[in-house]
Amino acid sequence: MDTHAALARLEPADTWLGFKHLLPLSLFVAVFGLAFGLAATQVGLEDDAIILMSTLVFAGASQFAALELWGTQVPLVPLVITTFAINARHLLMGATLYPWLRHLPPLKRYGIMLFASDANWAMAMQGFHRGERALGVLFGGGLAIWSFWILGTWLGLHFGNAIEDPFNLGLDMVMGCFLLAMVVGGRKDLRNLVIWSVAALSAMLAYWYLPANSHVVVGALSGGVLGALWMEKESK
Repeated sequence: MDTHAALARLEPADTWLGFKHLLPLSLFVAVFGLAFGLAATQVGLEDDAIILMSTLVFAGASQFAALELWGTQVPLVPLVITTFAINARHLLMGATLYPWLRHLPPLKRYGIMLFASDANWAMAMQGFHRGERALGVLFGGGLAIWSFWILGTWLGLHFGNAIEDPFNLGLDMVMGCFLLAMVVGGRKDLRNLVIWSVAALSAMLAYWYLPANSHVVVGALSGGVLGALWMEKESK
């Protein structure tokens, strides 16, 4: 039996467990949602539009980038290019999850991916590589992050002035530290070391020498392409 197919199951208990696993991190996500809600009100967006954006878009970095381009006349093409560049890493996230997701019906497969973000993707991939059913972490964890992102946005509309600048509290480092912990806790072999090193170095160079936000695309593509070319041997 295909080992990927055996792990491609999603039970309600798995979803609830994944929700609880990502709950602590979701509390920090709510703080950034608060910052977004406050910033969105300052550029003149209406409350309903702000909540709807967080509900349907669910992409913090892209939403903040959209606010920077917002005005009486929204530059549509630059806005589309910017958001695509920031979220291009999701193409590779979907590709890494494909061995498991391909066993699901299309409606269920894409429904789960609507809630994919950096944190629950990283935890799900670790679970899959340990031979665990991790779709619950991907879906349930995504639901937790999404829910608290919306909650944080709502809080920002009404109580955002209570925190003048969340970045002064060092909260912008929470997600980076979390993902770094995922890398350190993952499998340790030459292949993964080289891939992560190439991705990190490429992203740093792009951050220093290329336009804003391009380091996200460059780092993701360089690591992803190297990982695809340097195929991993399947265990028998």
